[in-house]
Amino acid sequence: MFCAMRTRVLVRRNEIKCFREKSRLSYLHNVGSEPLRPLTFGKLLEDTVSKHGDKYAVISRHQNKKLSYSDVLTQSDKLAAGLISMGLKPGDRVGLWAQNIAEWYISFLACTRAGFQSVAVNPAYQPKELEYCINKVGVKSIICGEKYRDQTCYGILEQVCQELPKCEPGKLNSKKLPTLKSVVTTSGESLRGTYNFEEVLGLADPASISSIKKNQDTIKIDDPINIQLTSGTTGNPKAAAVSHFSLVNNGFYIGRRNELDRKHHRICVQVPLFHAFGTAITISAGINYGATLVLPCEGYSPNKSLDAIKDENCSIIHGTPTMYVDLVRVQKERKEKIAAEIAVSGGAPCSPSLFKDMLTVLGVNKVKSVFGLSETTAVVFQSQSEDDEYKSTSTVGYLQEHLEAKIIDANNQIVPVGTPGELCIRGYCNMLGYYKDEAKTKETIEASGWLRTGDQFVLEETGYGRIVGRLKEMIIRGGENVFPKEIEDFLNTHPHILETHVIGLPHERLGEEICACIRVQEGCVVTLADLNVFCKGNISHFKIPSVLITVETFPKTLSGKIQKFKLKELALNNNNKAG
Repeated sequence: MFCAMRTRVLVRRNEIKCFREKSRLSYLHNVGSEPLRPLTFGKLLEDTVSKHGDKYAVISRHQNKKLSYSDVLTQSDKLAAGLISMGLKPGDRVGLWAQNIAEWYISFLACTRAGFQSVAVNPAYQPKELEYCINKVGVKSIICGEKYRDQTCYGILEQVCQELPKCEPGKLNSKKLPTLKSVVTTSGESLRGTYNFEEVLGLADPASISSIKKNQDTIKIDDPINIQLTSGTTGNPKAAAVSHFSLVNNGFYIGRRNELDRKHHRICVQVPLFHAFGTAITISAGINYGATLVLPCEGYSPNKSLDAIKDENCSIIHGTPTMYVDLVRVQKERKEKIAAEIAVSGGAPCSPSLFKDMLTVLGVNKVKSVFGLSETTAVVFQSQSEDDEYKSTSTVGYLQEHLEAKIIDANNQIVPVGTPGELCIRGYCNMLGYYKDEAKTKETIEASGWLRTGDQFVLEETGYGRIVGRLKEMIIRGGENVFPKEIEDFLNTHPHILETHVIGLPHERLGEEICACIRVQEGCVVTLADLNVFCKGNISHFKIPSVLITVETFPKTLSGKIQKFKLKELALNNNNKAG
């Protein structure tokens, strides 16, 4: 009997060993140590107010506004009640078209409390872009800011909707925008055909506000809460709809990895609120833990960000790599005494050299990566609290709780650990789908639940991930697969280069050749010959750029993503090639 038991144990051990050998494939399931939270966003806000009601939720420096969590709940319910009195109903899409202002934050939360779907609209949109996005998802009401840069939001809307100045507020009937019925503006002026933000707050009465509170049980956790219009770096945006459940929980785990559970933090918000970085990584995570969001300015200014970090004692900074490049430069010039502890970077790959500058120049204790996409609510891989320098600077972190990840080849087979392939994600965070676009949804989310990200990715033995690049951005030079990020990371170590982005250009013999687009330090010049000397002996010959473009600024979306198609257009009009 003992021998039989011993035999079974040995067989079991051999089975486990065999399974471990087989499991050296690029597949990972992070089960999580606690259950997901079955909350709507409106109930999450109520829970936070009960714990942190007297703490500031948002400090908008440029508006000189400070709102506690109790204030935020009160104003959100008033706005929700006011919007319903204008004729909006649960399920309606409400466009939020403004820069980083307190009204955006309140409007977003009002939509969650009323059961509307907020639609995050880029304030940089021009008339045709705005028209496309409103019609794409059938926006019924739009809440817009006063201006963006040198143009007014009302002026842009008027170009698309000529009926606006002639209609009564709430009774818009537009040929080009058939679903849009009302416009709410944060402008201090009375604009024809629109409601004023304060006016809508005034439409609420005790009974309508009470109905908002009572109706929280009618909103379901799987209802859509937010539609993210993808950045449109290569064409018209798609509309990714995410649920209350995914946004609440993504924010919960993001916040915990970013150590919001350890103390009360003030977060310097450099990123736009309308982007997934703003809605999930910043707003949702902040509300989950009662953190304070500090808005330095309406748009983005490294000097104003540094002012906010110093004056408001911000302990955490949120930004894209481009923002950190600028912030590091400004801090080198100003040498301010700041006490930020953590820098969170996302929205685009970040080079190890920049990460080290963030540690040394900004003086933070930790640099954390967040990686994901709008279609996964926001984050799927993220730094952990005790990561070493390599994990912090060379990976995008470890898979988030309750998610599965696999890396596949062109034949949909899982590749061995350490081998590049396409990253696929399965779990609670995946979008409900692209709004009214079943075909695109099926292309992205398989029947088995796996979402194809389109990202070229490597899963390491440790379970940490590395971005290689976008599948569409991979360069094939003379039969060699070249991933732009590897070259970008190396060129960013050049003492005179601030930022690099690499693209492929058509080549008659090789198929594609490598073009480096660089931004250099003020007063410095880097030539193609300089670059060749710097690269020789450090990276393979076929990875050395044969085209060099120097730019003062990179074309990018407001959310910080580089528009490489525009760089390619620029490069094709230049002939700065090696002889």
